[in-house]
Amino acid sequence: MPSDTLSRTREILADLIAFPTVSADSNLALIDYAAGRLRQAGATCMVTRDPSGTKANLFATLGPRADGGIVLSGHADVVPVEGQDWATDPFRMVERDGRLYGRGACDMKGFIAACLAVAPEFDGTALRRPLHFAITYDEEVGCLGARALVQELARSGIRPSVAIIGEPTEMRVIEGHKGCYEYTTEFVGLEGHGSQPELGVNAVEYAVRYVSRLLEIREGMKDRAPVDSRFVPPWTTLQVGCFNGGAARNVIAGHCAVEWEFRPVQAPDVDFIKTAMARHEEELRREMKSISPGADIVTHTIGEVEGLAVVEQSEARDIVNELTGANHADVVAFGTEAGLFQQAGMSAVICGPGSIAQAHKPDEYVEIGQLASCISMLDGLRRKLTA
Repeated sequence: MPSDTLSRTREILADLIAFPTVSADSNLALIDYAAGRLRQAGATCMVTRDPSGTKANLFATLGPRADGGIVLSGHADVVPVEGQDWATDPFRMVERDGRLYGRGACDMKGFIAACLAVAPEFDGTALRRPLHFAITYDEEVGCLGARALVQELARSGIRPSVAIIGEPTEMRVIEGHKGCYEYTTEFVGLEGHGSQPELGVNAVEYAVRYVSRLLEIREGMKDRAPVDSRFVPPWTTLQVGCFNGGAARNVIAGHCAVEWEFRPVQAPDVDFIKTAMARHEEELRREMKSISPGADIVTHTIGEVEGLAVVEQSEARDIVNELTGANHADVVAFGTEAGLFQQAGMSAVICGPGSIAQAHKPDEYVEIGQLASCISMLDGLRRKLTA
């Protein structure tokens, strides 16, 4: 691995961290920057914006115009820093003790920086199959960009066969993960004076009953765990992350919202949970409307991200095992965009620099040694594609 490639990676990472691409904000400046670098490397670039026009995906290609390409994929958005106690400016990279600090350093701008740094070393005319670079928006809020990207690739007739998603795995090869299904359920009741609760519809109380059912189902998931599950824990998990409602203790609550999610280990659990909660929701809705016709319950889908299913034959796993020298692959509980690429017909695997233990936390960092390992993997891919 040339030392200048690692130096270039550090410089690019500093640039990427300086773009404050929190999911709520635009990522266009970062996409323009990355597209510029990839065009300089000889890639053709396709930039597609979201409906708001403030977010974009980037899909770039080196090598022949053919099916069967390999995608290197990462997301541009990062989680917020508000309320976190950072020792330094989160959007200015700081190097200390062999680590590079900054929001997104490991999740997952480190991988993107390595890809951009090695791109000029790939001779597009010598590649035996296409090499694609994908940078997506809004992974952190439901993998919205990747979902739009795979649809755009289908419309464009672009058919890669392998996707390597560079989420922080400490360069371990990951062949499977749980899905992630996220919802917000809103309860609209009828406000009134707390002294006459029978004359109103208390949105908070109905939300409590809804959450109680969620927790009952959560316990039942333990009995549905597949006997051969490799996940920790081995069953589908479910949790309530936020509960907001009401105005005061002596006012019948007119509104409440519950934010919840579940992470399935197997496809049948998805239908089981959604069907059970839809049935319970309808029972509560009928009861509420019998008191006030204007009362209602509405569940909003925030994101439904498919898991990455472990398959017996995996070209992606075999390639990355070869490149990293690994002889096995693991599974993880956290979600990624990999399942979307798999559902689109690609063999998908996850492998990238940094640790998920540092993601989303104050003083997020990636170790320089991890970036060096990632560059070595990508250099091995270059040799493989030109051999």
